[in-house]
Amino acid sequence: MRVWIGCGGYTNDDWTAPGLIYEGVKKDAYLETYAHFFDAVELNSSFYAIPGIKAFEGMLRKSGGRTRFAVKLNKVFTHDRAPSDADFDRMLQSPEPLREAGVMGPYLAQFPYSFHRTADNRKYLLALAERFAGHELAVELRHASWDKPEVREGMAEYGLIWVSPDYPPVGGMPEPQVHVTTDVGYLRLHGRNKGSWWEGQSASERHDYLYTRAEMDEWAEKIALVADDLSELYVFFENTTKGHALKNIPMLREALNARGVPVQTPQPGEGRLL
Repeated sequence: MRVWIGCGGYTNDDWTAPGLIYEGVKKDAYLETYAHFFDAVELNSSFYAIPGIKAFEGMLRKSGGRTRFAVKLNKVFTHDRAPSDADFDRMLQSPEPLREAGVMGPYLAQFPYSFHRTADNRKYLLALAERFAGHELAVELRHASWDKPEVREGMAEYGLIWVSPDYPPVGGMPEPQVHVTTDVGYLRLHGRNKGSWWEGQSASERHDYLYTRAEMDEWAEKIALVADDLSELYVFFENTTKGHALKNIPMLREALNARGVPVQTPQPGEGRLL
């Protein structure tokens, strides 16, 4: 199993704090710097506006072909749920430079908590799977009504990747387990900030959480149990606030290596992670 580890987004201004990786780095050099430390990134900007081919060419150039990109679907697919044919065309065609370079990871469909398991929503998810047939599509379903074996069996039938999440213990959301529906796994670690998950005014507040080493050991154990079932695993830390993810990723790498799950660590050259 090849493990790819990175963060949810790379344009994190609070990483310019003293001792963090963007200290003294200009904004247009963030991705180049990021790619020296991490071999995968979850692209968040595509949720707000689908980048064009030129933009993806620029990302490929700045990352030097060292980083795998998981591309989040635009909100028209997951929140508005009214995509046009033009939206599908742009979403499927624009990342072509990444595919040609062999650094395209799965698409990510991040559905909101309000997307419950209803007949209409099941039909919508099936239609989306059909439109993305031939491409890896990871699906994050935040409402607990989806967290059932029969849902994952259906996803496996259509080649959809179940996104295994780590959420705060607030109830009503899927349990923190690694589930396998294809030979590619996808894990999103949101942190466990129970106090701000619902009340937080921003994603930054909700993800303001530093995992303990014991919590990273816990996830390493869960990952090790499914290592033989997967060819690839993507692990993305969403707790980028205040550089928390920068501290947690080395912990997870060490915990996985200690359990016989090899993790490749990019060689940053000059500079340091922390």
